[in-house]
Amino acid sequence: MVTFKQYFRQSVTCKIFRAFYKQFVDFIATFGDIIANGVETLKFIMLGQIDRKELADQCVRFGISSLPITLSIVGMTSIIVTSQVASEMVKQGGGNFVGLLISILIVREVGAVMSGFAIISMIGSSLASEIATMRVTEQIDAITVLKVSPIRYLFVPRVLSGILMMPVLVIIASAFGIITGAITTAMTTELGFLAYFDSTWLGIYMKDLGVCLLKSVTFGGTIALISCSCGYQASGGAKGVGLATNKAVVWSLVAIVVWDLIFSIMFFF
Repeated sequence: MVTFKQYFRQSVTCKIFRAFYKQFVDFIATFGDIIANGVETLKFIMLGQIDRKELADQCVRFGISSLPITLSIVGMTSIIVTSQVASEMVKQGGGNFVGLLISILIVREVGAVMSGFAIISMIGSSLASEIATMRVTEQIDAITVLKVSPIRYLFVPRVLSGILMMPVLVIIASAFGIITGAITTAMTTELGFLAYFDSTWLGIYMKDLGVCLLKSVTFGGTIALISCSCGYQASGGAKGVGLATNKAVVWSLVAIVVWDLIFSIMFFF
């Protein structure tokens, strides 16, 4: 005779509960690993235990290699928004404020957030898959046997390169986005470059620039830390590498949105 307990274990309700419980436990474990790895990484950085050659290589990878896709995404976003907004503002008599609106949008949001998405898609996934491959092929175990800290060897240069290079990428991408906005405005309306850039300076304040740079530093460090942590916890061969890469991308995207919400509440509400 089937008992109630056995019946409940076979029910859809129990399966759904188990799935949610498994996801919750995995979330707590992953979040704890990220925090622990971040604290240890920060400790090595504060102590100055940094491999400068590896740091330089990661900065080139993080900054120069990702620049084309970052400019492409930010530039196309600027073109899309400007093409839809500029003509409507001119029709409503607000043509003198097109540059102001586009510059505020790019400096406060588009520049940092879209650059973050570009970095996640190209660099974050690459970091996760690289370290996950090292984990499943036991290269990290070999590093540990040699009494070298994997956090110091793998995490520190990658996280620090994200912190250092992300602001540079965001500044370049934001400037590129404002310029593409000016070109799009000149092509779709009767406004010239002078009118666009005259209004641009009316909307940008030092507070906006400071928040943008603070965002970029936070985004860069967060993406690198999450990607490395997800790859570091990989297991199960090639399938584990794929799962770790997928987790790194998802967690990084969610983290960027959460950080953006926090900064918006702190500085603009």
